[in-house]
Amino acid sequence: MSGLDAVIITDRNNVRYFSGFSGSAGYLIITLSYRLIVTDFRYTEQAQLQAKGFEVKNTVGFNINEYLSDNMAVGFENATILYGEYMSIAGSVKNLKPVDTMLTDIRAVKDAEEICNIQAAAEIADKAFEHITGYMCEGMTERQVALELEMFMRRNGANGLSFDTIVATGARGSLPHAEPGDSRLCRGHLVVMDYGCTVNGYCSDMTRTVAIGDISDRQLEVYDAVKRVQQECLDMVKPGAECSSIHEYSSKVLNGMYKDCYGHGLGHGVGLEIHERPNLNSRNHGLLVPGNVVTVEPGVYISGFCGVRIEDLVLVTEDGSRILSKST
Repeated sequence: MSGLDAVIITDRNNVRYFSGFSGSAGYLIITLSYRLIVTDFRYTEQAQLQAKGFEVKNTVGFNINEYLSDNMAVGFENATILYGEYMSIAGSVKNLKPVDTMLTDIRAVKDAEEICNIQAAAEIADKAFEHITGYMCEGMTERQVALELEMFMRRNGANGLSFDTIVATGARGSLPHAEPGDSRLCRGHLVVMDYGCTVNGYCSDMTRTVAIGDISDRQLEVYDAVKRVQQECLDMVKPGAECSSIHEYSSKVLNGMYKDCYGHGLGHGVGLEIHERPNLNSRNHGLLVPGNVVTVEPGVYISGFCGVRIEDLVLVTEDGSRILSKST
């Protein structure tokens, strides 16, 4: 770690990434000489089992000054640390240096084990889609559809959900992050379903828009536009592609057809968190590299009418990309 003698890692996902410890309380201290995990009684045994190569310390009686001296430059996670955590550390460590995105940048490139976990989570989501399209029908509520998706994924190997499931029918599809409610699926509706699950802490993320019965020519036109742009953007995902350029293409085409109806980024990285680096948006001019796992999810949201979003999970490979979401 450039210019640092030690780093204190407090972000829960970074703690898990660098140590393997999945408990909800604890932090890491890493120097060139030692690796410590500091946690409370509830998690000391778990930390000993999971955090191989780390010495486990109980928070009770732990004195950070025994390991970090005043002349050491110590990195801290300024982007995620809680104020109370910062004040506690700052009271003992004098030379704190922000690490900004250094640790999350490391996580942006997935290794084989991480890819395997993400792929497993994506496969469960695919099975859930196959199940739900044979289950959902006219008259069901959004809430019922969301519950069935979530229960199916858990019954089929998911450890948990990547995020709160989104199900939006009819005109409510224009709400990109609609919360499932009591609105009922009706013939002629488009239904947006955005969901995912976790396997060993790693997330999947997929969106599909389906029709209940026949839909209008205008609805089909919107759907076809989103599907075409999504495929074109999927084709652009490869090593060396500029993240902002892929997004800007999707925005130019869709907002050219449906003015001000597409206002979010094209995609985001996925891993231990459902939103992590790299982002496919207008602000990120970085380049994709092998090992990145990103979503490609353009959408069109027409208030009072409908919404369409189609999202796939994509791995950047050495010579192109591989789509991890298999549902048609």
